[in-house]
Amino acid sequence: MTIRNICIYGAGALGGTFAAKIASRLGEEVNVSAVARDAHLAAIRDKGLTVVRQGEETPLKVRLSATGDPSELPKQDLVITGLKGHQLADAAEGLASLLKDGTRVLMILNGIPWWYFHRDHESGHAERQLPELDPEGKLWQLVGPERVIGCVAYQGGEVIEPGTVRLSGDGRFFLGEPSGELSRDLVSIADLLGRTGLNVIPTQRIRDAIWLKLMGNAAYNPISALTRGRMNSIMENRLLAEQVGKVMAETKAVGEALGAVFGSGVEEELNRSAGFGPVRTSMLQDLIAGKPLEIVPLTGMVVALGKLKGVPTPTCETVLALATQLDRENLRDR
Repeated sequence: MTIRNICIYGAGALGGTFAAKIASRLGEEVNVSAVARDAHLAAIRDKGLTVVRQGEETPLKVRLSATGDPSELPKQDLVITGLKGHQLADAAEGLASLLKDGTRVLMILNGIPWWYFHRDHESGHAERQLPELDPEGKLWQLVGPERVIGCVAYQGGEVIEPGTVRLSGDGRFFLGEPSGELSRDLVSIADLLGRTGLNVIPTQRIRDAIWLKLMGNAAYNPISALTRGRMNSIMENRLLAEQVGKVMAETKAVGEALGAVFGSGVEEELNRSAGFGPVRTSMLQDLIAGKPLEIVPLTGMVVALGKLKGVPTPTCETVLALATQLDRENLRDR
């Protein structure tokens, strides 16, 4: 796979990190562009994109082409999406404008992705579409699941001001084909991104990585939004920690019913989470900013897929109902 043109579609915390890393390390080798919007776009155009990493004195600052209209850009060899799952369907036509024969689309997503059942040989639901995530089927039709390479990101970060991203901790990024193949495209993209300094890990079990991270995201994101609590304060509250554990257990049960293999259990994940500092989850960040919440791809899909497989998810259903109401009221107040 020859990669010359790369577009980061959605240059927020993670998308912006990919854009900055690629532009700084490979800017003479590839053409890097970004699709952003509003004040963030204006700042990138005016002063460039800055990534500040905890523990590092010198921030990474880059200049790159940025636009709010993807149709202004040429066709791409690689598109990397930094949009959240509930934002993607509205971007289907913009993404499609960047595609040509052979273009691959690397999708950095939390939760269940719209392409989840494409070439899935273990769940018994291969090629099933998910209207909860792709209501009109535009992503399936215009982008196409065959172009997708999944990406599960372990990297804390947030946009602290327009044009500036702050990262916490060392990131890890699991990349995988929906088919489970270690394809030439996957290897080429992983090698390219690895040369930027990103810790990229190709996997033949991308769905396992999706479910393992979802154990935490389905619990912490909505509970943090409902309580306005940061990660450490949630885990220090015994009753809240119990609810986190229940959501994790239900999520694990649904994943296993669909064929996922978990590398760790609920207690291990709870113990690992207990070491987190005062981190604001992405959903709490969105709540504070008055943005729509990423509820459906996370807890919502645990409930939906639990019903599909006959796995009860009572705690997830309660958390989902509360978070959905919070989202409505938050947007109404704005």
